[in-house]
Amino acid sequence: MPRSLRKGPFIDAHLLKKVAEAIATRLKKPIKTWSRRSMILPDMVGLTIAVHNGRQHVPILVSENMVGHKLGEFAPTRMFRGHSGDKTAKKGAAPKDSKGGKDSAKK
Repeated sequence: MPRSLRKGPFIDAHLLKKVAEAIATRLKKPIKTWSRRSMILPDMVGLTIAVHNGRQHVPILVSENMVGHKLGEFAPTRMFRGHSGDKTAKKGAAPKDSKGGKDSAKK
């Protein structure tokens, strides 16, 4: 459920201060932040913001399509490496006979 229009978008004050400072000085250095909950504002377009994903800061170049989304949406916290059962099926499994019966392997 989106945030109320009456309240307006949420952005941490310290991040807003850093963004305003980067715009004023035209600094291209990434802005490090731990605030995954802050919303991307139109003022941030063109800036590089390094969002913490729990282990490292992931650099994100903000574009116009990202406005209105949260910063945390673009820095995934989990890495899916596949299901544990898939490894054996891909590597060493022998191809099955087209008939698929037990007796076809004996012939």
